[in-house]
Amino acid sequence: MASSVSSPLVFSVKRCHPEFVQPAKSTPREVKQLSDIDDQEGLRFQVPVIMFYQSNPLLMKGKEDPVKVIREALGKALVYYYPLAGRLIEGENRKLMVDCTGEGVLFTEADADATLDSLGDAIQPMCPCFEELLYDVPGFGEILGSPLILIQVTRLRCGGFIFALRLNHTLSDSFGLSQFLNAVSDMTQGISRPCLLPIWQRELLNARNPPRITCIHHEYEGVTSTKGTLLMAMDENNLVHRSFFFGPKEKRTLKKRLPTSLGAYTTFEVLVACVWRCRTIAFAVDPDEVVRFSCIINLRGKQGFNLPPGYYGNAFVSPASITKAGMLCANPLEYAIMLVKKAKMQMSTEYMKSVADLMVTQGRPSFSKSGNYFISDNRHVGFGEVNFGWGKPVYGGIARALSNISFCTQFKNKKGEEGIVIPICLPPLVMERFEQEIKRMTKVEERAR
Repeated sequence: MASSVSSPLVFSVKRCHPEFVQPAKSTPREVKQLSDIDDQEGLRFQVPVIMFYQSNPLLMKGKEDPVKVIREALGKALVYYYPLAGRLIEGENRKLMVDCTGEGVLFTEADADATLDSLGDAIQPMCPCFEELLYDVPGFGEILGSPLILIQVTRLRCGGFIFALRLNHTLSDSFGLSQFLNAVSDMTQGISRPCLLPIWQRELLNARNPPRITCIHHEYEGVTSTKGTLLMAMDENNLVHRSFFFGPKEKRTLKKRLPTSLGAYTTFEVLVACVWRCRTIAFAVDPDEVVRFSCIINLRGKQGFNLPPGYYGNAFVSPASITKAGMLCANPLEYAIMLVKKAKMQMSTEYMKSVADLMVTQGRPSFSKSGNYFISDNRHVGFGEVNFGWGKPVYGGIARALSNISFCTQFKNKKGEEGIVIPICLPPLVMERFEQEIKRMTKVEERAR
């Protein structure tokens, strides 16, 4: 296991004045409702994505400037994804809607006096220079009334470039965003319309009439009694950002710790169980405090949901398992794995409908904040496949973790090893203990029982 602690990067970025990129043709002027899964309080934030591209002279002929190519393709793709060029408004019962104004997405052109090689470890999640590569334009960060997408394309001295983006999460999840970016990719390659046409149909994930909550949703439970050790420790202004790489050796070592009686399990289940358990140990949580693990599960392609290809809204639920911190920390890794599996097993069409019903009957609540940790599996989202004409990115994916949300993505380290990287952010002392605990778990010691 290797954690990345990047050295401070020193380079300058010169930006042009941000501009709006509007749909290349006229689009319908209408108001479109989001789904009851889309507009929950827990998704009312911005998702950062970053992609690093190498110079590719063979593919760049006739389109040497990525800024020009991507800006033009963006306008063409927005003709089909015109709601993304609108602005959010809020209606009765906090219902979110898109006012399809066609005002456009915010786009910034930039140049950096850096090369891909000089960025080194920054080419992965938790990029320490992200603020330079995606300028947070003042006055455009609100959920309501602001551009739904903010983009910066930064040219590098080596001929490569960096594509960075921020998306209002209520509009799309990772799969939906990847679909939109592939539509932009299609436009860069001269295709007249996206290979996969977008489908709105947000009513497919709306509440029933009448709504009825039929499942237990630990991920939305209001916590009335807690020691508060996790909440007090998570000061958003004092967090250390770091990524942890799990290659073949680390995966084997963790699996060797497991008894044969455990039965079937996946690599994802082992890794996220390990990270959740180590994180809880690092916080030194009161043994009687209840902790939660929420597993983000996508609905696409799942039996019973019938979401059409091209649907680009949020299509996931986050069922949670709960346990006392003392039980999680004192028991071996397989205990955490069983809880992860339990969370995943809650997934069903009834569970999704119950979540939508909970939203409309309880004021679209946020996720539980005390002791709740989310991990999203982004390994198959496809950010690493988005080709604007310069080939696939060296790295493409979510740019950084949040205080209680991490994600898994495929990554190749400097040694050429394929593995999974999981970014996490924690208070400084907690991060030290977390790294020590991860090292202990991935050290070759114990044999299978």
